[in-house]
Formats: sequence, structure tokens, C-alpha cells
Amino acid sequence: MLQFIIKDVLGTPAILVGLFSLFGLLLQKKPVSDVISGTLKTIMGFVILIAGANLIAATLTIFSQLFEHSFNIQGVVPNTDAMAALAQKSYGTETAMIMVFGMLVNILLARITPLKYIFLTGHHTLYMSAMLAVILSVGGIHGFWLVLIGSLILGTMMVVCPAILQPFTRKITNSDDLALGHFGSTGYLLSALVGKVVGKGSPSIEELKVPKTLNFLRDSSVAISLTMMILFIALVLVAGKEFTESISGGQNYIVFAIIQSITFAAGVYIILAGVRMVIAEIVPAFKGIADKLVPNAKPALDCPTVFPFAPNAVIIGFLSSFSAGLISMFLCPLFGLSVIVPGLVPHFFCGATAGVYGNITGGRRGAVIGAFVQGLLISFLPAILLPLMGDLGFASTTFGDADFGIVGIVLGHIISFFH
Repeated sequence: MLQFIIKDVLGTPAILVGLFSLFGLLLQKKPVSDVISGTLKTIMGFVILIAGANLIAATLTIFSQLFEHSFNIQGVVPNTDAMAALAQKSYGTETAMIMVFGMLVNILLARITPLKYIFLTGHHTLYMSAMLAVILSVGGIHGFWLVLIGSLILGTMMVVCPAILQPFTRKITNSDDLALGHFGSTGYLLSALVGKVVGKGSPSIEELKVPKTLNFLRDSSVAISLTMMILFIALVLVAGKEFTESISGGQNYIVFAIIQSITFAAGVYIILAGVRMVIAEIVPAFKGIADKLVPNAKPALDCPTVFPFAPNAVIIGFLSSFSAGLISMFLCPLFGLSVIVPGLVPHFFCGATAGVYGNITGGRRGAVIGAFVQGLLISFLPAILLPLMGDLGFASTTFGDADFGIVGIVLGHIISFFH
């Protein structure tokens, strides 16, 4: 019976997070229909997330084969969504335990410290939990200590990250009612500080008129498809018709490239749909508990929250960050690091957000240079983090956003001192 509870119930992340949602809804005395619906949707969201990860993993394997054959180097595409979902397979229970207890640490710290932030970007909570589970497990820490250390780090990050950005978030939103809860915050802080240095007298980028022809880039699914299509087509042209069709099962190599790029974007779309489903159910369950325990708490929300305040900075930040990623592709090997192929997801979401933060402190120059520096940061950090990921370091993807790199690298090196 005990083995059934630990291995099959708590050992299945979808069930564990479903239980957390169940308890949250019961504590709020929700109607039975809401409790059943919320619990099942949470579990279903997790199942959808894993399905999307499998799709992305398949396309990244092909991408990696083409890349290695073409350039005789291993290319890694950072995609935090995919990496976290891959980590679920080996470290699912640990991830779920860190996530649940980390949320409780967040509530406790918001209650007893001046940092009154409740981090509601649930998918980033999940992703950071996954990375902590991997780094701690690879470092030889298991069981109770893994969950304790992981939860304390996660809960602390959940109040510190919104706090360091709040002076700038307040200026962007003209309000102190909400905060930014996203684990790319060191990159956004860097962009804001760079903007302060380089942007004296530079007017806001929002005074610029962006061509309507670039508006399609605001749809991340389209942006991901197009960029992956450019990368895939370039790769199959270099790899050659013969080699590509040997791995495509005889399908025409250009058609194969197009389908793989759209399949990748579909995988990201499925993962985000699964994540949205989990978050839509777990956030109200979590927030209901938090509201009763933490008066005057500010909700810390996902990075697209700031996009409407500076739509031009969103596009410019993305393009600037992506340019830095392309340049880093050639710089990383000079430092003996793995080649990091610019990942569309981090460069779009983090680059755009960095553009908004750079613009608020340094106008046009701040948006361009701040987002560019952030782009360099999220290209080099994943390359340095990769060797600390154990077996998962051999996957063709890694965690992309700045805070994952910083926490992973620092924690990995601290653990290595004790071995």
C-alpha cells in the first residue's frame, strides 16, 4: 500500500499536482463540480505537456543530426518548455514535490518579510522546480534534502525576482498593483541598467512607427515556425538531399524541413496549451490559499503582462536579442563552449521583455542595446550550464532564460565543492 502511494500516486507528477489543486479547491469550499473539474483539468494539462515535449524532442533530435552532419559540431537549441518537460520523465516526483513546497515557502516569505509578492507564473515555477531537481540529483542529493533545498531556493526566488524588478515595473505600468513574475529577471534587470547607462536623452521607442508587415512576429507560433523553417531549410541545404532523405524516410528534403519546423512550433503550442490548462486550475487554488494568508500581496505575473505597455519595444527587443544569439553561435566555440543555436522561445519572450525594460530607462538605445546584452547573456549561460545537467546535458535542448542559468551554475558549483 505504501509503495502504491509513494511510487504510483506521488511518483506520477500529474497526479501529485492534481492533488495539490484538489486540496486548494477543498480548502476554499468550492462546489463538488468545481473540485472534480479543476482536479481533472490539472492532471490533463500535465498529460498534454508531456505529449508536446515528446513532439519537440523528436524534431530536436532530427535538428541535432542535421546540425552535426553539416558542421561537425553539436548544436543545442535552448527551450525551457521542452527541457522542463524532458526533465519530468526522469525527475518527475522530485520536480512536483519542489514545486508544491516551493509555493508554500513563497507564501510564508511573503507573509513574514517585506517582499509581498505571490509568484503566479505557474509554468516558470514548474520549470525552475525541474531544473533544481536535475541539478541537485546530478550533484548526488536525494530524498528529503533534495526537496528541502530545492523548495527553499525556489520559494526565495519567487519573492526576490519580482522585488528586484519592481522599481522598473512600476514605471512601465504606472501602477504598484502588480509585479513581473518570470525567471528571466536578471536579464531584464541587466537590460534596464544598461538602458540607464547608454540611453541618456534617447526618446522612447514607442514614438517610432513599426511597419505593419512585422506585426505577424507578435504571434509566437508564427515566429517560431518561420525561424525554425529558415534554420531547417538552411541545414538541409548544407546537409544535402541524400543525407536528409536518408533520415526523412524518403520524403523530399525541402518538404521535410518545412514539416519539421512546423511540427516543432506545434510541439511548443501543445506544451503551452498544457501549461495554460494546469495554470488556469492551479493558480486559483493557490491564490485562494494565499489571499487568506498574505494580506496586501502583489500578484507577480508572466512577462507578456508588460507587452501592451510598449508594443514597439517588444518587436525591437526580440530582433535585437535574436541578433545577439546569432553572433553568440560563433563566439561560444571560441571559449570552448557548446554551440548554442538561438532558441526562438527565449529570444522572443525574454528579448521582448528586455526591450520593454531597456526602453523605460534608456529609450530607443536602451531597448536595442539592453535587449542585445540580454541576448548575449541567455546565449552564454545555457552553454555554461549544459555540462552540469548530467545525462540531460546530452539532449539537444537546455534551459534558456537567464535566472535558470545563474541559479543552475551557482548551485552546481556549490555542490561540487562538497564532493
